[in-house]
Amino acid sequence: MPIRIVRGSHRGVAWLAAFALLAVPSSRPAAQTAGTGAAPQAAAARANDPDRWESAVKKFEDGDKVAPPPRNAIVFIGASSIVRWHLPDSFPELGPQAINRGFGGSLAADSTRYADRLVIPYKPKTVVFYAGDNDVEANHTPEQIAGDFTAFERKVHAALPATQIIFISIKPSVRRWPWIEEIKGANALVRQYCATHPHLTFVDIVPPMIGADGKPRKELLLEDGLHMTPAGYKIWNDALRPLLQPGQSHQ
Repeated sequence: MPIRIVRGSHRGVAWLAAFALLAVPSSRPAAQTAGTGAAPQAAAARANDPDRWESAVKKFEDGDKVAPPPRNAIVFIGASSIVRWHLPDSFPELGPQAINRGFGGSLAADSTRYADRLVIPYKPKTVVFYAGDNDVEANHTPEQIAGDFTAFERKVHAALPATQIIFISIKPSVRRWPWIEEIKGANALVRQYCATHPHLTFVDIVPPMIGADGKPRKELLLEDGLHMTPAGYKIWNDALRPLLQPGQSHQ
């Protein structure tokens, strides 16, 4: 199935603004969450630590001091799907203009927290955002995930109002299939937000990642049922490439 792209307009939807304030617990039964016992409790404690990514962010900053990245470039930010995205191979035409600032295991809110250190200083012309995968397994609601993205968008656009932000829809995967309704809900809310706000683009990569049986195509995923194979990334590359070319307008 084709990839769907939704571009923003200047029409606002006031009630979507409330997402940034929502943190509603999920109604998903405990038996369907990521697990029970000491290990999940430790993971939950780490997820609640606001400084858990400080060392990763500091490493990026130290690297920037040695080799400052270019301005007016394209910043990719988010979780492990960004970390594992080998941008030089995927977009050789971009060269150093493609800046990877992913930190694996992060939630959508983490990108917001560190936007003033990993996005805004570069003054990018475009930001590619992917997060939400880990959020659903952390029992975040669709409203909370959408709210975390709107908080990111507002923070970036408050400093860089003309920067284009591309949201890649939360992908379907074998591991996260129990949360597919939450994923659909979050994607729908973000799609609606992007459609009614300027300088936003929603790229729906879900259709081509679903097989004829209505479930995730296993050849697009590694053995862990979560992270992508080169074939999975090819779908993303093909979807993003037209939007990342010089002079491309998203409006």
